[in-house]
Amino acid sequence: MKKDWVVTPQAFDSLLGWLDVDREQAGEKYEKIRLRLIKIFTCRGCTEADDLADETINRVTARVAELVSKYTGDPALYFYGVAQKVHLEYVRNKPVMQELKQPNQTRDPRDIEATDELEQEYACLERCMRELPSKSRLLVLEYYQEEKGAKIDHRKRLAEDLGIALNALRIRAHRLRLQLQKCMEQCLEQAPAN
Repeated sequence: MKKDWVVTPQAFDSLLGWLDVDREQAGEKYEKIRLRLIKIFTCRGCTEADDLADETINRVTARVAELVSKYTGDPALYFYGVAQKVHLEYVRNKPVMQELKQPNQTRDPRDIEATDELEQEYACLERCMRELPSKSRLLVLEYYQEEKGAKIDHRKRLAEDLGIALNALRIRAHRLRLQLQKCMEQCLEQAPAN
C-alpha cells in the first residue's frame, strides 16, 4: 500500500474545511467517517482495520485540494469509495504478505479462489451501489450504521430526519436491500468464471 505521503497540518486543516465550515462539526464528521471506515474494514475481515482506515483518510487528504473544487456530494461517500480501493489492495497483498511471513507453508488454492470471489462480490456491490440514486445510496449507508442499541437510536433519528415513521424507513431499507440483492445476483452471474 502507498504509505509514502505524510499528512501535514495544513492538509489536515484543508480536509476538515472540506468536511464542514464549522470546525467542531467538521471534527465530528471526521470521527464518524473514521469509525465507519474501521467498521467497514473490520466487517470485511481485515486485521489491520485502524491502519487501513488511516490509509484511506491519508489518500483522501492527499487529494483534498483537488476535491474541494471538483467533487460534489457527501464527502463520506468519497471516503467509502477510496476505502473500497484500499481494501482491494489489502486483499491482493494479504496472501503475499502471509507467504512472506510463513515461507515454508504453501498457499491453499481454495484461499486464492475465496479471495477472488470476495473481490468480485465487493466489485459487484460497489457497482450496484453506484447504480442507486444518490438519496437511496445515502439511505442504505446511513441505515446500516451503528450496532445494538445505538443502531436503534440512529434509525429513529434517521426516520425523524426524513420525516417518516420508523416502519416506513424499515420498508424503504428492505426494498433497497432487495434491489441491491437482485443487482448483485445479476452481476455475479455475469462475472467471468476464474
